[in-house]
Formats: sequence, C-alpha cells, structure tokens
Amino acid sequence: MSNKVAKLTLEGSTESIDLPVFSGTLGPDVVDVGGLTAKGLFTYDPGFMSTASCKSAITYIDGDKGVLLHRGYPIEQLAEGSNFLETCFLLLNGELPDAEENLEFAKSIRYHTMVHEQLYEFFKGFPRDAHPMAIMVGVVGALSAFYHDSLDINDEKHRELAALRLIAKMPTIAAMVYKHSIGQPFLYPRNDFSYAENFLHMMFNTPCDEAKVSPILAKAMDTIFLLHADHEQNASTSTVRLAGSTGANPFACISSGIAALWGPAHGGANEAVLNMLYEIEDESRIEEFINRAKDKNDPFRLMGFGHRVYKNFDPRAKVMREICDEVLQDLGVENDPLFRIARRLEKIALEDEYFIERKLYPNVDFYSGIILQAIGIPASMFTVIFAIGRTPGWISHWNEMISNPYKIGRPRQLYTGHVKRDYPKK
Repeated sequence: MSNKVAKLTLEGSTESIDLPVFSGTLGPDVVDVGGLTAKGLFTYDPGFMSTASCKSAITYIDGDKGVLLHRGYPIEQLAEGSNFLETCFLLLNGELPDAEENLEFAKSIRYHTMVHEQLYEFFKGFPRDAHPMAIMVGVVGALSAFYHDSLDINDEKHRELAALRLIAKMPTIAAMVYKHSIGQPFLYPRNDFSYAENFLHMMFNTPCDEAKVSPILAKAMDTIFLLHADHEQNASTSTVRLAGSTGANPFACISSGIAALWGPAHGGANEAVLNMLYEIEDESRIEEFINRAKDKNDPFRLMGFGHRVYKNFDPRAKVMREICDEVLQDLGVENDPLFRIARRLEKIALEDEYFIERKLYPNVDFYSGIILQAIGIPASMFTVIFAIGRTPGWISHWNEMISNPYKIGRPRQLYTGHVKRDYPKK
C-alpha cells in the first residue's frame, strides 16, 4: 500500500475530491473510488475493464509481458516440474506442499472421487443429447443437497472439505456426463490411478474392457488441467466471487462459475478451433481462409490465435505445443487431415508478417483443442474439461474472499430510462 492520493476535480467546481491510491506487490496502482458515493458520484466502467473488484494474493497476470504467476510461481515452471494436484494445493494454501503434505492431499482427493449413489438417478432426467454443460451446472449445484455437514461457510474445516469434494468429484461427474450421452454404463473411479488417469479411465473404459491408460495421454490431460487451473479475475471467477458474496454455499457458487464458463465468449474457444478446422475441411482451402482472415470486411476469424489478455504471447501455449507433438506422435495421427490443416495454420501464423505484426500467435486454446480431439474427447465436452481444470482456481478465490472481510457485490448503473412519469388516469 502507499500514501499517494489522486485528486478529482469536476469541471465548474472549485472543490477537489481526494482518492487514495493503493499499490500491490505487482501491477499498476489502483485508485480507491469508494469515497465518490458520498459525493453523489459513481464511476462508469462497462465490463469492469479498469476496475479492481477485490484484493487477491492468488494469481498475477501481465498480459503485455506474457507473464502468468500462481502464488508467485511462473506457469511454465509449474507445468514443467509440478502436476495438477500439487498446483491445486498451491492455489488453495499459498505454498507448495512438502512431500508428506503432497501425499496426504493426493490421498484426500482420491478418497473423495466417488459420488453419492443417488446422484446416478439424476442423469435419468436429462435427455441423451443435452449439452454436457447443462448437466454439469445442474449436477454440481445439486451436490449441496448431499453435504449438509459442510455448508457452514464460516467454518474453515467445512470450506476445506468442500474444496476437496469439488476438486475430486468434478472428473467423475464429467465422465458420467459423457457416458450418459453415448449410452454406456458409468464407471467408478479407482484409487490406484492418478487424477488424470482416473478421468481417462472413466471416460473411455467400459466394464467389459479396461484398457491401460497411456502415460503420455495422462500427462497431457494433467497438463491441460494445470494450465487452466486459474486465470485471475476472469468472467467465471468473478461470477463465483459475486455469488459467494451473498453467502451462497460453495457448490452453488461453483455451479454459477460453470454457467458463466459455458458462454462461448469465455470457455468455448478450443471448441471454436475445432469447428474452424472442420470448416476449412481441406489443406487446399487454407489460403482462401487466410485471405478471408486478412480481409477486414469479412466476418471470418481464425480461432485460437492471439489473446485478449496476452498481447505478445500466451505463456501456456509453448508448453501445450510440446504436449501436442507428443500426443499426436503417441497416437500416430500426425498425418490426419485435420491435424495437417492445424499444422499449416500454425506455420503460417508464426511466419506471415500479417500475423506477426498483429501478434496473432497460436494460443493455449489452439493446441488444447487439437490435443482433446486427438485423445477422442468430443468438442461438446471441451468446456467441461476447462471446468475441471478451473475448479481449484474458483474454489481458491471463493475461499480467499470468505476468509477475509467482504461486502456483497452490488454494481451501480448509469440510468438511461424514462424520468418519473404518472400512470394515466382512467
């Protein structure tokens, strides 16, 4: 924090308003505008693009420099040396676990992966062709009906137990959603599998054929979860915080985050990549679509290139590119027509001056979409995968807020409707 002050003077007024200026450990200073309300003023900031809605010590992003830190640790280092569950512990607790804590946390997650047997009945009420995210919103929210023993948000132990349950059960529920859509029986999680292995086992194995999960695919899945674990105050995380500010239970709050993530402008980017590749259809048409992307009068956009936060490069993309190569080689699909189109697009984006000047580099969604497609996960499930990965970030931000003094979220508005008018007499 600092003792700096910003002065606001309205045109035509001789009086200025002092506004405190705060400094974080990283990032730009922020002006505290809370005092404006007493002066009869609000700020106007559509999309909250210039507004810090909270204090947080979890994640820091510098989009201009391509920096993403979780509790101070660069995402590249975590992707190389850590794993998803260790990163979950880091986000939740602020520090990396020691060896004993790591084992205990993984064990706690492992023994919370099963869901209540009655939850299986829920799925009978959803049509087979229901969107996976529609089911996720309903089922995750319904978890609160089963865990009355951990719904006191003011109890630290209850919050910890809810966090474990949510992180552990998300892959199980996600796999159930997929199995429901294809008419196959649900598989129980196994305690001898890692987090990512368990997910792939429940997704693709059946009671009559339990194949060994490829360690390369399990590593890829774990890395995808890790790289999506948190991304500061994005739309879904802000939704979780806003819902949490009302005192809602953690299961309801995470369900609200899933609903926000469902929006195509937030969680649907890697699905959009696959749709684009299918639209291009053949390598011979790549130049046509590149020209369309360069034409400002054509609404077509290359999906998976550039990023609204990262202005130079996405620090997660380099990691994902390497994983992508390993997965395609392991599965022997490097020459699949769809992936050949993707590789050509990637090469053009990295070499063509038009894309270089505009910093339209391949981002994490470009590579994760290709990887998930190669593994055999349908595009309709991509946002569900995103939700699994983002759960520790959501719950960490919720817990951080609840653990400190907070206010119920109540944004203001610039009213542009009718002034007072009288109801007509009859």
